[in-house]
Amino acid sequence: MNTGLLHLHNLLRWVVLITLLWSIVKLMTGKDALKTSKILLISAHSTLVLGLYQYFFGSIGYALISQAAGGMKEVMKDAAGRFWAVEHISSMLIAIVLITIGHIRLKKGGKSSVTATFYLIALLLILSAIPWPFRAGIGRPWFPGL
Repeated sequence: MNTGLLHLHNLLRWVVLITLLWSIVKLMTGKDALKTSKILLISAHSTLVLGLYQYFFGSIGYALISQAAGGMKEVMKDAAGRFWAVEHISSMLIAIVLITIGHIRLKKGGKSSVTATFYLIALLLILSAIPWPFRAGIGRPWFPGL
């Protein structure tokens, strides 16, 4: 089950990235981006729920902290452990909060440039916190299981 959830989490990563980019393009060009923003919001929150489940009940995340002899202090010394236990979840949570705020502002008729700024910051956070295959020690395949 954990493998299937990890694959679904990975697939939704691509949905989030594509809809985030598409929403930014629509916002920058002045087109109506509400529908794309709604798809982004739903996929981001779905990814968050899967990620939180994996963090608390999977082998990476909270398990790293609880299994380490020195707890959080020991995990923070290891780059890979720190990434999975702190950096990935923190960056993604902040990015999803920014996506949610941007969507709410867009829905209420706010300026599209402000929403685009929220989305751009969220995109940068997501891109920095994804375990890309070329990242040493934490890399994951582009499409696991395929």
